[in-house]
Order: sequence, then structure tokens, then C-alpha cells
Amino acid sequence: MENLMITCISKPPVIIPTKHDNLSEFSQPQTKLSFSYIKNTKNPKITDNHVKYLARSGRLAEAVAALDSIALSGSQVRPNTFISLLQACIDFGSLDLGRKLHARIHLVKESDPFVETKLVSMYAKCGSFADARKVFDEMSQKNLYTWSAMIGAYSRVSRWKEVVELFFLMMEDGVLPDGFLFPRILQACANCGDVRTGRLLHSLVIRLGMVCYTRVSNSVLAVYAKCGKLRSARRFFDYMNERDRVTWNSMLLAYCQKGENDEAYKLFNGMWGEGIEPCIVSWNILINSYNQLGRCDVALGLMKEMESSRVSPDVFTWTSMISGLAQNGRRWQALFLFKEMLLAGIKPNGVTITSAVSACASLKVLKLGLEIHSIALRMGITDNVLVGNSLIDMYAKCGELEAARQVFDMIEEKDVYTWNSMIAGYCQAGYCGKAYELFIKMQESDVKPNVITWNTMISGYIQNGDEDRAMDLFQRIEQDGKIRRNTASWNALIAGYVQLGAIDKAFGVFRQMQSCSISPNSVTILSILPGCANLIATKKVKEIHGCILRRDLEFVISISNSLIDTYAKSGNILYSRNIFDGMSTRDIISWNSIIGGYVLHGCFDAALDLFDQMRKLGIKPNRGTFLSIILARGIAKMVDEGKQIFSSISDNYEIIPAIEHYSAMIDLYGRSGRLGEAMEFIEDMPIEPDSSVWTSLLTASRIHKDIALAVLAGERLLDLEPGNIVVNQLMYQIYSLCGKLDDSSKVRKLEKESTLRRSLGHSWIEVRNTVHAFVTGDQSKPSSNLLHSWVQNITREVNIDDHHGGFFIEEEEKEEIGGIHSEKLAIAFALISSPSSPQSIRIVKNIRMCRNCHLTAKYVSLRFGCEIYLSDTKFFHHFKNGRCSCGDYW
Repeated sequence: MENLMITCISKPPVIIPTKHDNLSEFSQPQTKLSFSYIKNTKNPKITDNHVKYLARSGRLAEAVAALDSIALSGSQVRPNTFISLLQACIDFGSLDLGRKLHARIHLVKESDPFVETKLVSMYAKCGSFADARKVFDEMSQKNLYTWSAMIGAYSRVSRWKEVVELFFLMMEDGVLPDGFLFPRILQACANCGDVRTGRLLHSLVIRLGMVCYTRVSNSVLAVYAKCGKLRSARRFFDYMNERDRVTWNSMLLAYCQKGENDEAYKLFNGMWGEGIEPCIVSWNILINSYNQLGRCDVALGLMKEMESSRVSPDVFTWTSMISGLAQNGRRWQALFLFKEMLLAGIKPNGVTITSAVSACASLKVLKLGLEIHSIALRMGITDNVLVGNSLIDMYAKCGELEAARQVFDMIEEKDVYTWNSMIAGYCQAGYCGKAYELFIKMQESDVKPNVITWNTMISGYIQNGDEDRAMDLFQRIEQDGKIRRNTASWNALIAGYVQLGAIDKAFGVFRQMQSCSISPNSVTILSILPGCANLIATKKVKEIHGCILRRDLEFVISISNSLIDTYAKSGNILYSRNIFDGMSTRDIISWNSIIGGYVLHGCFDAALDLFDQMRKLGIKPNRGTFLSIILARGIAKMVDEGKQIFSSISDNYEIIPAIEHYSAMIDLYGRSGRLGEAMEFIEDMPIEPDSSVWTSLLTASRIHKDIALAVLAGERLLDLEPGNIVVNQLMYQIYSLCGKLDDSSKVRKLEKESTLRRSLGHSWIEVRNTVHAFVTGDQSKPSSNLLHSWVQNITREVNIDDHHGGFFIEEEEKEEIGGIHSEKLAIAFALISSPSSPQSIRIVKNIRMCRNCHLTAKYVSLRFGCEIYLSDTKFFHHFKNGRCSCGDYW
């Protein structure tokens, strides 16, 4: 992607140029108004023609003076002369002189509604709507032209509701629209969604016999099309006697707005059948609509078809494609197309630049962003607030906050998005103090913070660990900001607490928002569910699932995918499968989530069966799929099949394997005891092995008691993570086993680290809706004696050889030294606290469980007929009937 370069571009400075003094080639010099006055002559004879001449010449002040002279002589001017003067005021935008003319309207020879109509137009076109409406309302007699002037004035500034109101007043006055005015009123109905008035106008058009006017009929069609009344639009379209390109384009737009692009495409092809060649607008309507639906490949195909039809794509075509690709995650392709656009000689507009810069922001490609910024500088459009906002966002996401601030400071007319982009940039970089300073400045500016600004600040503080400041802002938003909290305000707190690991606080906010009658949305659910993806949050997951069903969110595919994953990680793989089977639409994430869930539970056969189904349905696997399938083959000890899958990643699917795929391959070899092949595989890796690869090899060495390989893997891990406490402890044990505890400084350091910074086991279990925590060796609880006694009795029953045949490599100290391990205490508590043996016990542990505890858990599951789910840092263990889903490999 580094080859993507915009041609003919020098390295740009990250500054905004000052305004040019000279006029650009697109500027037109304005005609200068003359304000010189008529020289006094002896008994001048001023005529209407002379006044008209002065008006046409732009000498309006002289014309006003001439009127005064006419008044002094006791004469008056004809209505047409006065109308010419008012038109001159419109042409030169002179409201002040227009007011002076209004003050002299008594000089018109006779009352004329056309003069008053022109006066209305003058005020409206010179920007004084209040004066225009006052003159209009004071007119005793209004004709069609008067109403047209006022309606036209409101239309020009898109005040569509006022246009409709004027239509009804006009009808009450007994004046009917003509062929010129009907399209304006119908346009107003279309733009403000007033289909009821549109139907009334339609019936009026029929009664007045104006259906035969194509311009009027097109306007009727546009009302139905823009108001979403597709059937009415199509019926009217089919009965039209004469259809032009505007007619067809309106109908195309109607279908596209409803998302019925395929019907629109059929209609598009029908244009050719009627001998009407689609114009650039027709092509752009289709291309833009397909892009909005995310069907960018179809849009690209249409663009090629368009060129083959000898219709050259314009800036709107290119912009639609670039924006569509960028918004649908195909950002590199969007930037390549931007380059093609420049090579084709098409000058981008502000929206094009904004889309390209936004793509650079998402990809964090600063170099390309700088080049596009330089293009915007040369085009002189950095004053465009959309462009400026996108540049701020791009620089902020690329970590260039100073450049972002430069752009921010250079934007003269900042809008709320400008402020929000800069504040968000500071928050994302962790500079909440600077963000808050800007937040205060914004409150003092003309642009006040909106709910997005407050939410950005709340999210910034809590994601950077300052939950107190975040909560303070959350409480102040309605009181100080006078802004009502929205769902996103609550979501910001929930997501922040989940990120901080404070799932109980997140749940508290989740429940409070519902008690405040704020409905959780998809973002709420997707924010809180990951925090429940553990064995002691099963009831929380079910509570969220109930909320999903009440809010009819179960059909949102991303929510279903998240539920599949969360249920699996909380120990309910059957719930995951039920949700998967009930989905009407599935994407690759759906398949990966259920396959990954089965692998997590050690159910390799179900995972492989789903993989076969997936391939039969023609669904293309991705990196995540292959990772799960390699792990599944490893659990099944199907090494050859696993090797074939790994080879197919690059050979058949042209995907470059990631480091996690290499680590999974070591797991595959290790589970089958093929350690020599695992080592050869590592030596042949095209990328440098990381900690995950050496950890997988160390696990294999420990399970199969290969001390030499354990030393090699451990030393590599020590090089990569010298400060890792667990690695230090394991290496000290390994050196002890192989007799390398000499007096070297390296071993002395390991001994010191291992002694001073022992990994202390913590376990958590939920019993009767309360989470209980246990610590290895802890005897401070009231029930400690009872728990220890129970564990000692079970240990005697199990009769475990605690020396592992002399091969002890564990993350936690032996119980003879550190005391009874935390998971045993948790299991004892679960069984003692229940009047009868619980059906399932769910435990979360902070470090890898040892062999002794693993054997004990297997025995307890058989002895008491219960299932034990235990998640440690290495594996998800499911103990049932004396067996574990890990296959004793963890």
C-alpha cells in the first residue's frame, strides 16, 4: 500500500494559507455602484426615459435624486419606470436604495399591483424577508404575480412549510396557481414531506387540465417519489403521456430511496427501450444508491458501464464511489480511486477531499493525509468546515495533535463538529486536561457544547481511568449544560467501566438507565456483553439476553454474534448453539463465534462439523476460522489434517498466516508429542517467534517432560519478557530440575525474583447471587477450618502423588509451602454451602491451575456427580465424570 502516491504533489506544509489578495480565475469583478449626484442645471427637464437610463447604468443614487426633482416639479413617473428602478436595486443588491424608492412610491402616477409586487420581490431578493412580507400583507389587491413573487421568495431560501401555507392563503383569496407556480408549490410539498397537500394539488392539476404540462406532471411525480409513496409514484408514472429524463430520474430516485435498487436498474434499462438515453444524473442516482447499500462492486461495475456508454463520470460520480468505498471499510481502494480521479483530470470537491482524508484517518496513514491536505490547500478549500473537521480528525488519529490544533485554530467559522473533533482528539490521546480546557473555551464561544461534546468528555475521562471526573460530568450534563442525557451518555459510562474491569459498576449503570426509562440500544448491549464473558457472570448474561428480547434486538446480527461468544465463554455452549441455529442471517463472525466456542469447550468434533457445513454453503473462511480449526485438529490429535489446513491458508485462500496461527501449530504438534517437528517448524518460521510460540513449546515440553526443550523455550521467553514474574518462577524451577542452580548471577536473580514475587492464586465463585473470593493459603474466613478439613479429606481420597515423578514446573507454589490452593477452597465452599450437590460449579482463577488441583477437580466431578467449569489463564476446563475437556493438556 506504500506505493499509493498522489502524483505531481510536493511535500506539503501543514499550514493553512492566508487569503489571496488577487482575484482567482473563478472570481468575477462586481460592477461598482455610482453614487455621484446630478449637477444642477438651469430648469432641467427630467423624463421617465432618463430615469430608466440611470437605472440601467447602475447610477441609482442619481436616479433617486432625479425622482426628487420630478416630485419638486409636481410630476409623477409611470409604473414601468418605477419597476425598472426596483429591478436595478435587485440587480445590484442595493437594499438601502430600495428602501429610499419605497419611501417615494407615491410618485407613481397610479396605484399598480405590479409595482407592489416588484417591491415584494426587491425586498425578498435583497435579503429583507420581514419587509417583503409586510408589503405583501398590506397589499389590498394580490394577483397571481404577487403570490408568485412571495412564494418564489420563500422557495429560494428553502422555507417549504411557508410556501405551503401561502398556497392555502392564495386559494382562500380566490387565486389559482398556473403552470409556473404549480411546480414550486409541489416542490415544497415534496421537500417537507407533505404528501396530503401534494395529493390535493394533484387533483387540482387534473381539474385545471395541466397534467399535459410535463414540468407540472414531473413535479407531481416528485412529491410521491420523495415522500416514499412508491406505488402512487409508479401508478402516476405509468399513466403519464409524455416522459422526459427528469421523469425517469424521479422514478429511479423513488426506487433507490426505498432500497429497491434492482427494480431501479430494470427501470434504468427501460429508458433505452423508450429511446431516452440515460444522462449523467441517471447514472449517478444508481451508483450512489448502490454505494449507500454497501454494494460497491455493483457501483464500480456501473461506473465502467457508464464510461463504455460514452458518458464521462463527473465529480459527483467519483465522490460517490470514493465515499462509498471508504464508508464500507474498503479505504485503500477508496484512496486508489482518488488517485485515478486526479489522473483523469477531475477536480475534487470538498466532499471528495473529506472522504479521502477520513479514509487516511481510519488507516492512520499520515503521509497520504499530508498529500491530500496539500491538494486542499492548493484548491483553497481548507476554509470549508467539512474539510477542516476531517483534517483535525485525521491528524488526531495519527497522533499529530499539534498539526490538528493548527488546523483547528485556522478555521474561522467553527461549528460544533470542529470543536468536538479537536476535543475527541485530545481525549483519545489521553490529554483530558487539554480537552477540558477546550471544553471550557467552547462554553464561552458562540458554539455551545452539545450532547456529543459532553459524551466525548465523559468517555475520555473514564477510558483514561478517571471515573470520578467522568461521573461528575455525567451528573452535570443536565444541570450545567441544560442538555438531556441520551443513550450514548449512558453507553459511555458502561463501556468505560467494562474497559476498567469494573463490571459490577457497569451493570449498576445498565440497570439505572433502564429505571430512568432510557432504552438500551445495540451499542449498550455490545458494550456490556464482553464484560460478562466469564464463568461467574452467567446470570448477568441471561439478564442482558432478557433485555435484548424485550427490546426486539435479537435480530441484530452483531448482537446475536456477541451472545454466542459470551454464552460460550460463560460456560453455556448449548445456549450459544441455540442462538446460532435460530439466526435467519449469519455472517462469518457468526460461524467463527460458534466454532470458536466449541473449540474453547474442547468439542473438536462439533467444531469440525460446522467447518464442513460452512464450506458446503460456500462461505469463505478467514483468519479467525483457520485459527479455531487448527486448534480443533490439535485437540483431536489430527496432525496431518492440521498441517493441510495451515498450508491451505496461503495456498488456497491467499491469506498470510499470523503469529497466532504459528502458535496454534506448535500446540498441534505438542498435543501429539511430536516435539521435534514443533522445533523444526519454529526454525522454519518466516517471522520471528514471539512469546506465544515459545509458551506453547514450553507447555508441550512440560507435559511430555522434555527438560532440554523446556530450558530452550524458557530461556527464549526470559529474553522476550525479562520482567514477567511467572516466567522467572518457571525458569527457576526448570534450572532446579536440570541441576543448573549454580552460583551464576542470572540464577541468583531468578532465585531472588522467585522468592520475593511469588504468584499468589486467587479464585472467584458465585454462590446464591454473591461472588466469593478465595486466596491460596488464606485462613481468615469464618469457615476456613471447615473448608480446609474438607479439602484434606478429599486429598486423602484422591491419593495424589504430589511430586509429579520429580518433574514439577508450576506457576503456583506447592501446597506444603504456600497452603491450600484457592480453587480447592472454592470447590469446597460450593459443595459445603449447598444442601445437595450442585449441578455445576463455576470458578475463575487468575493463574494456571496445577496438576494436583486438576486431578482433584476431576475426582470431585466423578465423586459428587457435578460439572465443574474452571477458567484459568491457560485454558477453559470443563470437568465432568472424572474427565476434563482440555484432555490433560494445558
